[in-house]
Amino acid sequence: MAENLRRLVSNETLRRLQDRVDSWAKEYNTNTCDQNLNYCLELIEQVAKVQGQLFGILTIAAQEGGHNDGVETIKSRLLPWLEASFTAASMGKPVDSKVPSLQDTFDRERLKGSSPRDLQLLDSDLNTTRNQLNQVKDDLAETGKALEETKNRSAISLLAAEEEINQLKKQLKSLQAQEDARHRNLDPRSSERSSEQRSTDQRSSEQWCSEQRSAEQRNAEVISDYEKQLRNLKDEIAVLNAEKAGLQGRAARSRSPSPGHPSHSPSRSRSTSPSNKIAKIRSTSPNGSKMSSVARKAALLSRFSDAYSQARLDAQCLLRRCIDKAETVQRIIYIATVEAFHVAKMAFRHFKIRVRKTLTPSYGGSNDFENAVSEYIICHLDLYDSVSSVNDVIRAMNVNPKISFPPEVDFCLLSDFIQEICCIAFAMQSLEPPLDIAFGADGEVFNDSKYRRSYDSDFTAPLVYYHVWPALMENDCVIMKGEAVTRRGAFYLNQMFCDLIVEPIKLGFC
Repeated sequence: MAENLRRLVSNETLRRLQDRVDSWAKEYNTNTCDQNLNYCLELIEQVAKVQGQLFGILTIAAQEGGHNDGVETIKSRLLPWLEASFTAASMGKPVDSKVPSLQDTFDRERLKGSSPRDLQLLDSDLNTTRNQLNQVKDDLAETGKALEETKNRSAISLLAAEEEINQLKKQLKSLQAQEDARHRNLDPRSSERSSEQRSTDQRSSEQWCSEQRSAEQRNAEVISDYEKQLRNLKDEIAVLNAEKAGLQGRAARSRSPSPGHPSHSPSRSRSTSPSNKIAKIRSTSPNGSKMSSVARKAALLSRFSDAYSQARLDAQCLLRRCIDKAETVQRIIYIATVEAFHVAKMAFRHFKIRVRKTLTPSYGGSNDFENAVSEYIICHLDLYDSVSSVNDVIRAMNVNPKISFPPEVDFCLLSDFIQEICCIAFAMQSLEPPLDIAFGADGEVFNDSKYRRSYDSDFTAPLVYYHVWPALMENDCVIMKGEAVTRRGAFYLNQMFCDLIVEPIKLGFC
């Protein structure tokens, strides 16, 4: 072994290795990749030669020690180093001195095996836990005894309470018997007097209720009369303002006549159609026009509400004399309302076109042309020919397959109702923006924001069976809700209804 060690010292491989590493560190940045790799491989070869010589010296030294000498040193130094080296090589990491070794595990096991103090501590812990368990068992037994005692006490208190209740019942029965005996011993005249007093009180209360009802009816009639008078006065004021503006325009033209347009006498009556000569209308202030528009809108909404609450019911009473089925009556009134709005809108368009043609020579190219047209229409709503519109509505109802086959009733019975709806719809078109009714189709999905269900509807049904009254719209906003009837399977019911209507039509054509 000494000879091998001397050879290692004489070769001076370790000194050369250090010099080689220093020179490589100086030239590393200037060398190419291949040159650096060659340096590294040469160093690895030299280190491997040195390790081979050292392992040879290690084996010879171990053999010289015999079987027992050197074993502890190899376990404590060599084995942990080899373990750390192999694990680092397999993971691709450098050797770390902090990596746990097999020797550490062996030492820990020895320490664990040789620790009587720990065993004593464990025994003491076990004894304490056993004592605690015994205490818990004793507490449970005591609580069980306490629960049994409370149960016994509660049973005794319940029995006492039941006895008291029975005694009270007996006392109540005795008191009731005494009161019954007293009532029987009373004079029968007192009972007669009490019955007479009761009857007089009932009569007085009934009279008071009837008087209140009659007073409420009178007040309602008076209020409706006042509203009608107010409406008539507003209409008369609007007509007088229009005539005043016309007279002022005629007076202005008569003072300064032009050769192309001869003046007209002021005694001439107002024309009855927009196709005749129309006087100029002075523009009113914007605040006045806004207030008049708001007032007209409120009045029209009130008339539309009255038509739903009163005129519709009157029309139903007329139709029920001829038709027994309430569904058919409500369908007829709804279709009449829809057709009246449609015809009134068409009549308003034609009326506006005629007014435009008539006012074009006087207001051609002016900025107030549209205002003049709208003001003339507002002031001359009475020129609307509602009778022809009623005839058009009845004509459309006669060809509607939902209500005209078989012809059960003459729709001329509804002339007054149709005329009122046409007038309301025509006046609503003169507002800014105009008011219109919402489109409704049988079998559509029920919209809670547009309609309310009738009293005989199925409140869980999602589809509309038929409509009773249309909803009133301003652009896309609902102003007044309509009324609809909802049924389960509304789509199939409407299909069957249409089939029942179409079959007689086919047979009639055949």
